[in-house]
Amino acid sequence: MTQQESLPKADSPATSVQAEKPEVKDVVELAMQETKENLRKVEKARTILHNASSIQVGQTPHEVVEDTRTYRLLHYQPMVANTAKTPILTVYALINKAYVLDLQPDKSWIRNLLSQGLDVYMIYWKEPTSVDKYVTFDDYVNVYIDDCVDIVRSKNKVDQVTLHGYCMGATMSAMYTSFHQEKVRNLAVLAPVIDTSKDTTVIANMARHMDVDKMLDSIGNFPPEQLYALYSALKPFKQGMAKYFNLVQNIDNDSFVGNFLRIEKWLYDTPAICGGVFKQWIDDVYRNNLLIKNEMMIGNKRVDLSKITVPLLNLVADEDHLVSPECSSPLNDAVSSTDKRLMHFHTGHVGLIASSYSQNNVLPKVGQWLKARSS
Repeated sequence: MTQQESLPKADSPATSVQAEKPEVKDVVELAMQETKENLRKVEKARTILHNASSIQVGQTPHEVVEDTRTYRLLHYQPMVANTAKTPILTVYALINKAYVLDLQPDKSWIRNLLSQGLDVYMIYWKEPTSVDKYVTFDDYVNVYIDDCVDIVRSKNKVDQVTLHGYCMGATMSAMYTSFHQEKVRNLAVLAPVIDTSKDTTVIANMARHMDVDKMLDSIGNFPPEQLYALYSALKPFKQGMAKYFNLVQNIDNDSFVGNFLRIEKWLYDTPAICGGVFKQWIDDVYRNNLLIKNEMMIGNKRVDLSKITVPLLNLVADEDHLVSPECSSPLNDAVSSTDKRLMHFHTGHVGLIASSYSQNNVLPKVGQWLKARSS
């Protein structure tokens, strides 16, 4: 065998092209399959989002104790034979809808409290109409909440209730307690707006520069479209493209999709806010920070947080992008209570109340605190 014959023969250009053809074909087929799969996911996501409004929320059994033009007072069916003596009245915010506290069975704040033997009521605010333009915090705090407190006290034959508020509802609960402490046994709040000078969120910065008088002269009540636009501006990428990309990627995960749709329903289910309330919220609470200074007037009464002496539980979320934890924490220093607790959790504003983290880390501690003070 000659040296030339012993050398391997080089492929001709034609042979190389032929050898590569199957590989190119495989890549093209794979790309086509991926494109087809992505189109399937996008179409499935589009169909699911189109029907998102029909998804069920707020399914924990309850009765409507009182139904007025302004609110419905709900009483949840107990889940244990013997419930704690002191009933809990939950005061939700005037923003979005209260069913976020009962989003789905495995992530329901209400259901978890019931399973721990607590007796739970909740104020479910109705959407205001044009005639409510001049309704203020005086109406909500000293009339609507006070009426609900009295109804719960009468129904349970007790002198006091535990007032339990979330976000704006937590702020109103603190206001109420400063006025009507004889009716409140415990005050338990989540992410209350208290000292806005320490609030570094986008919402706080926007609020400080709003011409609320001009806005209300033009539109009356603050409209839901403006409120949702405001929230969308907080995290535009996460609340826009990113969340829908994540939905498409997880479209075959029923648990992920169900939770996504319930949160999405809640985000878009935003009521208007009474003009008078919105003006006080922006001017007195955010712009002038009167609440922590004990200078805010509600009706003809001054809110004085230092008058509060009842046991206080204050829960804040360290990753809250709606209410800075530094804005909520000062409540503990402002009150005169000797029994007071500040709990920090590594989660966000909604994660504090409607997540697996909340069920496993937040609610066991909340339930323990409440039960110890509700016998």
